[in-house]
Amino acid sequence: MKRRDFFVKSSLAAGTAALTGLSTSSTVLAQSKPGTKAPAADPKNKFKLNYAPHFGMFENSAGKDLIDQLKFMADNGFMALEDNGLMGRPVEMQTKIGETLAKLGMTMGVFVVDKGGNSQNSLAAGKQEYIDIFLNGCKRAVETAKRVNAKWMTVVPGDYERNLPIGIQTAHVVEALRRGAEILEPHGLTMVLEPLSDTPNLFLRYSDQTFLICKAVNSPACKILFDIYHMQKNEGRLIYNMTHTWDEIAYIQIGDEPGRKEPTTGEINYKNVFEFIHKKGFKGVMGMEHGNFKPGKEGELALIEAYRQVDSFKV
Repeated sequence: MKRRDFFVKSSLAAGTAALTGLSTSSTVLAQSKPGTKAPAADPKNKFKLNYAPHFGMFENSAGKDLIDQLKFMADNGFMALEDNGLMGRPVEMQTKIGETLAKLGMTMGVFVVDKGGNSQNSLAAGKQEYIDIFLNGCKRAVETAKRVNAKWMTVVPGDYERNLPIGIQTAHVVEALRRGAEILEPHGLTMVLEPLSDTPNLFLRYSDQTFLICKAVNSPACKILFDIYHMQKNEGRLIYNMTHTWDEIAYIQIGDEPGRKEPTTGEINYKNVFEFIHKKGFKGVMGMEHGNFKPGKEGELALIEAYRQVDSFKV
């Protein structure tokens, strides 16, 4: 699902170039049988970083059942999950996902705080009705997080308010986020702010801008989601900018540019970027918020092989 489409529908404020030369013979796609517990990932399939697929990424190989997809992910070394639309799923399914993640030893990555409204209802506007919707979304997100043992949730402030100076907009966003942090912090939860490249109408677009806001909010419940795809489009100099904003980065997402597909399909030297992230000691989740370059099982095999390649940096 494209991030912009999700936010327009459900957010107040706010998820292959050919793989020529990649060998697929060494990768065996584990097939999870419905109704059985997946075995632990073979040690040779372990990744150095904690990459998190989303539902649908492997449905040609695992089937449409979400639980079978989780087992398939674990079988192939992916020990985390992202699910932007988690808050929109029935409570029973949220609970089932959480129980399965626990059994498989997987980590829950981000889900998007469903605040209702749309991206035009921006926190930058400073309107109380928009703030109330946002805070209600934070309260409901706490309950969702408990069901899946989540720690992080994505928040995007919304659109740029063109009739207000940027300083006033920033102050409005900081104040709203402070109130959201007051809800999340007692539960050990963290909203991660994501600057996006989908449209210049969005208020939050750059890593340094997000860094400033997190420093102003001054809470462990408000950090940066550094989406490598979006930041490559908006500002480039990925390692440079990550270095300077590192102490506020709590979550990272992946997607090659152009195309927003898996690593090795665009211009980003992901092997080098991942080596940098690993050397920084990052222990969090790396969300695979991108599409598959090739369709069907072939594309899923190629995607897994691509991650094997870019994860092969020296440690």
